[in-house]
Amino acid sequence: MTWWRKLKTNRLAQVGAILLIGLYTVALGADFFAPYSPYATQPNGSLLPPTQVYWRDAETGRFFPHVYPTTQGAVDLETGEREIIVDRTEPSPIRIFHRNDDGRLTLFDTVGPGKLNLLGTDEQARDQFSRLVHGSRVSLSVGLIGIAISFPLGMLVGGMAGYFGGAVDAVLMRFVEVLMTIPSIYLLVALAAVLPAGISSSQRFLLIILITSLVGWAGLARVIRGQVLSIKEQEFVQASRVMGGRSLYIITRHILPQTATYGIIAATLAIPGFILAEAVLSFIGLGIQQPDASWGNMLTLATNASILVLQPWLVWPPAILIVVTSLAFNLLGDGLRDALDPRTLKS
Repeated sequence: MTWWRKLKTNRLAQVGAILLIGLYTVALGADFFAPYSPYATQPNGSLLPPTQVYWRDAETGRFFPHVYPTTQGAVDLETGEREIIVDRTEPSPIRIFHRNDDGRLTLFDTVGPGKLNLLGTDEQARDQFSRLVHGSRVSLSVGLIGIAISFPLGMLVGGMAGYFGGAVDAVLMRFVEVLMTIPSIYLLVALAAVLPAGISSSQRFLLIILITSLVGWAGLARVIRGQVLSIKEQEFVQASRVMGGRSLYIITRHILPQTATYGIIAATLAIPGFILAEAVLSFIGLGIQQPDASWGNMLTLATNASILVLQPWLVWPPAILIVVTSLAFNLLGDGLRDALDPRTLKS
């Protein structure tokens, strides 16, 4: 377990792993961490900035965490700024591990007319934090789905090409090279545009991920082929062949496991590409559609300059999460690469 001890000494890899564990924990427990439904309109029915938390009640003087009912007033036609009206007569205490109005246990909620919108509300008065949490399920799962489809296919095709060689190698590698010449972003846009309009956003995106995964394995197949060319000449492979082992058995049982180290590292580093693909497609309106939430379609508001200036809380949270997630996967992938490097790994 030398590689594990080496990985534990890599602080950046640990930071990446901790961030990913936290992000996926929140995504799996979205119903618990999100205080409100991502589709529900807040009672105030208006676009509001992040809710301010108060600790002392202005009327009674008591100290306890609470919020006040907040609504939107008139809009300044010259500056575009919105007046925020706070009703300080009805303090709403904040409760931890509280059951909300629909009986669902949440990490936090309020008792009373005031609502705790940590990241404000959008133009349809939906809680931005709840949408961000539920959107993480889509944005974080697409990378795992894409890798689960593309990497086994890439390793198998690369293993077959390297093991058999000759005509099999030539045909498979020419096919791989054709796939690698296709610009992925243009392919995604074209595929998204021709999909039927009647399908749901989830079905649309799963189809896009499926088709993209069937193309994205080409680069991995080339690398695996090169590794198999050297592995197949080793003694344990020759011994299995002499003992009558079938080709597919030798490839899957003896050769591909020797390339697993590279596969794990490459998969870790490739996941951010699928996450960014989802963000790009949803950003340009070809991925997850409203009212469903994903980090990408929450960023579509960034195309409005007035929102960037007057309501930045609608834009920066999903942007930061996309950057942090991609960075965390890259930190973990770099750490795994260093820890599993055979040139530095000691028995």
